[in-house]
Amino acid sequence: MIKKTVAAGPSTLLDVAREAGVSPSTVSRILNGTARVSDDKRQAVMKAIARTNFAPNLMAQGLKKGRTHTIGIIVQDISSPFFDETLHGIDDGLKGTGYASVIVTGHWSALEEADRIRLLLARKVDGIVLLSGNLPDDELLHFATQRPIVVTGRALDASNALGFTMDNEHGAWLAVRHLIELGHRRIAFVAGPPSHADASARLRGYRKALEDAGIAVDPALVVEGNFHENSGLIAINHLFETRQEFTAVFAANDQSAYGVRLALYRKGVRVPEDVSLVGFDDLPGSSFTTPPLTTVRQPLYEIGLTAITALLRLINGDRVPTRVPPVELVVRETTRPH
Repeated sequence: MIKKTVAAGPSTLLDVAREAGVSPSTVSRILNGTARVSDDKRQAVMKAIARTNFAPNLMAQGLKKGRTHTIGIIVQDISSPFFDETLHGIDDGLKGTGYASVIVTGHWSALEEADRIRLLLARKVDGIVLLSGNLPDDELLHFATQRPIVVTGRALDASNALGFTMDNEHGAWLAVRHLIELGHRRIAFVAGPPSHADASARLRGYRKALEDAGIAVDPALVVEGNFHENSGLIAINHLFETRQEFTAVFAANDQSAYGVRLALYRKGVRVPEDVSLVGFDDLPGSSFTTPPLTTVRQPLYEIGLTAITALLRLINGDRVPTRVPPVELVVRETTRPH
């Protein structure tokens, strides 16, 4: 005789309660964090959950609390390794929280950022992280009246919104001072887009380091870029075409520095024997360039982790100061004394 096997259905809250020897309401309160029980009883419930393979219905729990357990993340360029490392920090910060992320792109456009925020709000996300961007503070604060928002790249402190920034001006100052201490005086700068706050701050740091050393700023050595690799290549070609003399290049970000390195290579200029090179960001690939790139390290992973931690605390009504490690100069092999 063949015995017919019926597949068991998913375990329930009641199954967990029976296994742990407690009431279903106790299991429920332990799961949502409101129970005041002994450690022994809590451990018994957690072991019962593991034995029964119970999976809490996050959607049902969210509906009771008016939450969807989703977080909206707005990046500016999904293909950029800068945002990739920051998203890694956000992803790690969400592990074990029951939250999932919805990632959209703003393309450095205030109009697109506002549109994406409206889209995320329509999807009932519990909060939003805006990574950099150009949306004005007053518009951000308006959206924050509907859902908590954390933004990077600017200082912001309101009832339902937090923002923090890195000291880009100081980071650029560190990079240029390093080159000056190596004896360089003709230091070219591949800048970022002037509408970008970080780019403007790095330009200020470049100028300040030169001025502090008593070196006149030569506008002909400053070439506007766009934070992408191609702008570094174009900038070096422009400097050669206009016959500018320089012994070092400071690029406003590592991606631009990669383009600078390629342009110098194509022109037979050795790095660092002929020209020293410094970037900004310390992207994961910068320690593997040829030669490894001297750069200003932004704690990209920590920025993402800090942003998502701050947002989850805002969602739960908890406000704490946001702190990330400062920028620092990482000296590798693309700089040498002049």
